[in-house]
Amino acid sequence: MKYSLLAILSVLTACGWLSSCMGSGRAMMNGGEVTGSRAASFNEPTPYGMVEVKRGYLKVGLEKNDSLWGTVTPTKEISVDGFWMDQTEVTNSMYRQFVEWVRDSIVRERLADPQYGGDETFKIEVDRNGDPVKPHLNWAKPIPWRKPTEDQERALNSVYYTHPIDGTRMLDAKQLIYRYEIFDYEKAALRKYRLNPKERSLNTDHPVDPDEVVMISKDTAYIDENGEIVRQTIERPLSSLYDFLNTYIVHVYPDTTVWVNDFPNANNEQYMKLYFSSANYNDYPVVGVTWEQAEAFCAWRTNYLMAGMGAQARYIQRYRLPTEVEWEYAARGKEGNPYPWQGIEAKSQEGCFYANFKPDRGNYTDDGNLIT
Repeated sequence: MKYSLLAILSVLTACGWLSSCMGSGRAMMNGGEVTGSRAASFNEPTPYGMVEVKRGYLKVGLEKNDSLWGTVTPTKEISVDGFWMDQTEVTNSMYRQFVEWVRDSIVRERLADPQYGGDETFKIEVDRNGDPVKPHLNWAKPIPWRKPTEDQERALNSVYYTHPIDGTRMLDAKQLIYRYEIFDYEKAALRKYRLNPKERSLNTDHPVDPDEVVMISKDTAYIDENGEIVRQTIERPLSSLYDFLNTYIVHVYPDTTVWVNDFPNANNEQYMKLYFSSANYNDYPVVGVTWEQAEAFCAWRTNYLMAGMGAQARYIQRYRLPTEVEWEYAARGKEGNPYPWQGIEAKSQEGCFYANFKPDRGNYTDDGNLIT
């Protein structure tokens, strides 16, 4: 027993002496105290056009009796962490930048395609040293919109079509498709989905079956032989990190016909034709966008920002749609408030609405506008 204790003490002493010799300089600098390592600092930039919604507390739901049945509406008490949110709705100008980016990516692909322009400089397939890399578009090379060659003009015109009746030249919405991938970090972190079977349980008393087949579901999409987008959620055995990579393919052009489909007999033909494309409506909120298109816009906005930030991009959090609770928290401003402003009135003293409302029949132009 004495020999065993002596051996252990000898090992500890030797290890302590070795570490003190190797790190004595650093220990003297901080007085021998554990002060924590100094990681690289990073100040989160204020996202363009966004405001910070500070963390707080919210009672979700209306705190008053139901006007029809007289029953009390249930509420939930929730604490909300801080987040950034767009100061206004996504505008036509912002969403049109997304649409034009998709258009330009298709044009660059075709300018590099031998069947169209055949200009290989629009696509990068080797690095500066001549080594092969994953093919990607060369965004540094400008598209020759003004003085294209005959082949280049065919590539440029391929994303447009001419209306057979009135001769209007417009973007071919069917071709404007955005493909993106999202890695599910949260699912990949779950123990039950660990690639190493030994890491799937913290209970070491239970043996782990190394041959266990773990099934995982993922979203995927492809374009079939008819040119239609097929979206599927597939389930298959877990085999690699690529099983957490979800693929989405989305038509990005908004449905401009909502102006006449949602408001029949309102004489909205001018808005159907001009609202999204005309510069006069640049700062108006984009309409006719589906949930899938909104998700695609968030993914593109994230990738676009990361491409412009270089090495700092690893600190960036992805853009996403707000949760229901975040939306209500931002809209109401404070716990117990029906609106984010003071008071319970929807109009100011001048008769202007504080926010977008859909009142009953009456004067929609009190705030100086009509359609938004």
